[in-house]
Amino acid sequence: MHPTTALVLYILVASLSYVVAAASHHPTIYLIRHGEKPDDPADDGLNADGFKRAQCLRDVFGAHSAYNIGYILAPKVSRRGKHRRSYETVLPLADDLGLDVDTSCKSTQVRCAVRRLKRYRGSGNILIAWRHSQMKKIVRDLGDKHAPKYPNERFDLIWTIPHPYDNITDIRSEACPGLDTPVPLKVQL
Repeated sequence: MHPTTALVLYILVASLSYVVAAASHHPTIYLIRHGEKPDDPADDGLNADGFKRAQCLRDVFGAHSAYNIGYILAPKVSRRGKHRRSYETVLPLADDLGLDVDTSCKSTQVRCAVRRLKRYRGSGNILIAWRHSQMKKIVRDLGDKHAPKYPNERFDLIWTIPHPYDNITDIRSEACPGLDTPVPLKVQL
């Protein structure tokens, strides 16, 4: 075989292998609630503990973690700053990882969020930070017909949803020092 033909054939096979690998990539989705909120319902930001949680997530999901985050989704922040808690929760992590936070969906647009998740074709896994009142709907629309309700009193749970996205396979605490104490989970299925 001519050396040029062999080189072209090698490049073609290598390229095809890359395309097949990329096409078969099914990221795991990690779903978290935004950090702690102020007592004042008019304040749409995080409180001091919420900002501590945002800093903790830099270690929990950071570059040296096993989570391998390649895409982060949070609700759109309005011009008046409404719905910014989720964004503020993941922004320090996104900065560390060199990622943009996708805020293209409003907080009530569950179908938009699910479409964004299912269309992701990049490398790495997905982290989504959202309002706890919408998390069951997101998981249900992904395919889990028995999704639990996120507990009102918790801010620390990580829901793990691997492909084909029809079941939460793990629920664990972020274990942020000074914020999270080991408490038995009361998940209603």
